[in-house]
Amino acid sequence: MRSALELAARGKGLTTPNPAVGAVIVQRGQVIAEGLHRKAGGMHAEVDALLKAGPRARGATLYVTLEPCCHTGRTGPCTDEIKNAGIRRVVFAEKDPDPRVNGRGARALRQAGIQVTGGVLAGQAIDLNEAHYHFHRTGRPFVVVKYAQSLDGRVATVVGDSKWISGPEALRFAHQLRAESCAVVVGSGTVAADDPALTVRRVKGVQPYRIVFSSSLEFPRRGRLFEIDSNFRTIIVSKNSAIKQAAKTKWGRNVMFWAVKSKGRSRLDIEEFLRKAASFGLKSILVEGGPTLVTSFLKSGFVDKIVVIVSPSLIGSGTDSIGELEVKRISQAVRLERIQVQLVGRDFVLTGYPVRRRK
Repeated sequence: MRSALELAARGKGLTTPNPAVGAVIVQRGQVIAEGLHRKAGGMHAEVDALLKAGPRARGATLYVTLEPCCHTGRTGPCTDEIKNAGIRRVVFAEKDPDPRVNGRGARALRQAGIQVTGGVLAGQAIDLNEAHYHFHRTGRPFVVVKYAQSLDGRVATVVGDSKWISGPEALRFAHQLRAESCAVVVGSGTVAADDPALTVRRVKGVQPYRIVFSSSLEFPRRGRLFEIDSNFRTIIVSKNSAIKQAAKTKWGRNVMFWAVKSKGRSRLDIEEFLRKAASFGLKSILVEGGPTLVTSFLKSGFVDKIVVIVSPSLIGSGTDSIGELEVKRISQAVRLERIQVQLVGRDFVLTGYPVRRRK
């Protein structure tokens, strides 16, 4: 199963929005075939391994990191392929929370006379596909907040210069996060200041939807978000009144608009946005900022994971990475658990999960 998990990890960022899955087939104590899910819509890991094993799969044991599917989507049911191959036993890491499966795959295999064991290294399998499990268990996207800052907590200098706080290795790490996310979200201030493309470039991976939060739509309407392509992968989130005006313009023809309620003069309702994102099928969202949007998400209580890239540099006066969180007492601070710290090139990457967040 550890080998299957290692195989699955190779598909991270390539299979979005599908989970990354690995499979290993063992016959008489020897590995005879391995497989992994390489892209959404492509063959599943079990089928990949079964094709490689051929007739040798009869009577063998299949180890797979996710309960085999039993429904027809862009591919057929893996349970049928497993039965037809003559597999004797199936061992999977964790049940698939997708309601189309969710125990039905294991039941179909047992009914066919195949021995089935579940729950082997389940925790590692869930961590590998945390967005998939979160989405199906809560009904909303898994929200990751990511930002890069100096050692003294600045994201830009006093004149707004921010390129590049982090080094090339950390930038590659950030692009991998994009590839693993269904959508990347920024505020209109970031669009105006940086003209971002929000595409995956430094690694191989699926291109995410690009989402801009703007209560007024007062930002440049020409730039890489709107000129790289016109395939409706850019989504503008704003108030209904602003959207009605923008949708009538030529600029509004190549983007999608999502109207959400406004909280106060400028804050858009993040909870309503997440409901729309879930209905659209976005399992995971990467919030890249800037500071105003990051702060709004943190205040909303809907952040599930925080990734901070810390450059070993000091800027002094400049733009803070986080704004006012209305924390009056230390006990009210956003605290993280399950902390991981790793050195990526010259930078430190700190990852953690907010202790108190809405489910």
